Amino acid sequence: MPPSRPDVTILPWQGKTPRIHDSAFIAPGCRIVGDVEIGPDASLWYNCVIRGDVNRVVIGARSNIQDGSVIHCDSATPGAPQGYATIIGEDVLVGHMALLHGCTLHDRAFVGLGTIVMNGCVIESDSMLAAGAMLTPGKRVLSGQLWGGRPAAFMRDLPRAPGIAGAEAYVELARGHLAELAAAGSGHGPAQG
Repeated sequence: MPPSRPDVTILPWQGKTPRIHDSAFIAPGCRIVGDVEIGPDASLWYNCVIRGDVNRVVIGARSNIQDGSVIHCDSATPGAPQGYATIIGEDVLVGHMALLHGCTLHDRAFVGLGTIVMNGCVIESDSMLAAGAMLTPGKRVLSGQLWGGRPAAFMRDLPRAPGIAGAEAYVELARGHLAELAAAGSGHGPAQG
């Protein structure tokens, strides 16, 4: 188990401990529990909750989960014997206060501020779910599409992919926050200590 920090909770659950890459940035106030894997240069921003207690959660390299977001998964049911893990690919942007539950976000997906993505949903590469949208169970956003609304529906094709630039910017921003926290004497090293 990673060394504890007074401002971050990292807890095992039933023998499974979060696995956090040394280069990931975990901001103060985050809570990470159970079967969670966080990849290289990923960032979890202030006050996020990532809970892998009834299934697993994976966050890929350079993906960012912005402030106040909640990520959970779902256990097996008769209709879904494997349950619903939450799998987030590489270079994914997840806006502030998003709620992701038992869904899959492919590489370079973009999920806007305050969105809800429910069990069995898939957001393919280079697609976007607009701010405030709610993607209801089992929906699939195809590559290059923009969906929005509550419930979310197809709006239009994107003229270009949302781009990797946002993910790259967040990697640099995380490094800056880490340096500022260290300079302030808060004892923040890499994600794990």
